[in-house]
Amino acid sequence: MSPDNFQTPSYFGRYRPRFESQKEDTDLAESRVYELMYIADPATDSDTLEQLNKDIGELVESEGGSVVKFEDMGKRELAYRIKKFTEGHYCLFEIEGSGSEIAELERRMRVNDKIVRYLTVRVDEERKAAEKIEEKRRKRKEKLSELTGGRSDDEDSRRRRDEEEEE
Repeated sequence: MSPDNFQTPSYFGRYRPRFESQKEDTDLAESRVYELMYIADPATDSDTLEQLNKDIGELVESEGGSVVKFEDMGKRELAYRIKKFTEGHYCLFEIEGSGSEIAELERRMRVNDKIVRYLTVRVDEERKAAEKIEEKRRKRKEKLSELTGGRSDDEDSRRRRDEEEEE
């Protein structure tokens, strides 16, 4: 059997495409938003941190993503000891992309000695959930204002309190 037509056995788990035409087109894939926070060794100098942040940005862009926001949060005390450190330098990235760049970022962070801990979270699902909740609150508030004639419960209670104070 030649390597060109080798099929992955089913016991390997996930479906793997056999032909190029079966692979997902990453350009058409939905863009997602991720937050990446890492804690760097507190002894790391500012030039090294700047270079590390620049490398992360370049890696994301080379993989087809973009850095939406970057925040250098500075040195902070850790809640608990991590690798014998009691403090660390926090950096936060907001990244928009297809997800392929996240795998490469995490791989590089795992082998980097300057990074004490990192965490990547997919944010767009949380934002969608928050938008749904906000929409429900807005609808509930509109319905309540229709039923009370435009006055909220706070306005009624304030009016009653003011009347009681006048007596």
